[in-house]
Amino acid sequence: MATKIYIVYYSMYGHVEKLAEEIKNGAASVEGVEAKLWQVPETLPEEVLAKMSAPPKSNAPIITPNELAEADGLLLGFPTRFGMMAAQFKAFLDATGGLWRAQQLAGKPAGIFYSTGSQGGGQETTPLTAITQLAHHGMIFVPIGYTFGAGMFEMEKVKGGSPYGAGTYAGDGSRAPTELELELAFHQGKYFALIAKKLKGSG
Repeated sequence: MATKIYIVYYSMYGHVEKLAEEIKNGAASVEGVEAKLWQVPETLPEEVLAKMSAPPKSNAPIITPNELAEADGLLLGFPTRFGMMAAQFKAFLDATGGLWRAQQLAGKPAGIFYSTGSQGGGQETTPLTAITQLAHHGMIFVPIGYTFGAGMFEMEKVKGGSPYGAGTYAGDGSRAPTELELELAFHQGKYFALIAKKLKGSG
C-alpha cells in the first residue's frame, strides 16, 4: 500500500502554490509515496478578490475536511496575515470538529509551509502559531530542522523558510520564490515523505 501524502494549501497570489508544487515533487520522489495537491475553499467573494487583483485559482481540487482522514501524512501551506495563518485556512480547520471528535487525525504526521510579505512578517510566528491546530488533533509535527544543510545558513541572499518548514517572501506580490526556496520546498516534501513512510510501515 502506497503512503498517501496530501499537500493542502491556500494561496491568494500563487506564492504558496509554487512551494506546494515543489513539495509535491519532493514527496513523489520517494518510492512508494503518492502525493496529491489540494486547495482549501476560498471564503472571499469574487468581487473582493477582483479588487485585490488576485489571479484565478489553479485546477487543484478543493478538499473537504473529511478527506483529510484519507491521508497518511499532511503538509499544510498558507500565507500569513499579521503573523498567523490566513483566515481561509483557519476557517477550513475550524470545520474539522467532526474529525477531532472521532480522533481521525490523531497520530498522523503533519508539516507546515508558508509565505510572508516581509522578512519580519512571520516566517517563524506563522508556523509556530499553527502548531496549536496540530496539537489539538493529536497530530505529530514534523519540522525540517536544519536537515537542508548549508542552505539553511544562507546569509547573502534573502531566503524564506526556517526550521519549522519551507517558506518564501511575497514582498509586494511581484517577488517569486527563489531557486533556493524551491529547493528547500522539494527537500521538505522528500524529508517528510520518508518519515511518513516509516511511520506507516511501523504501524
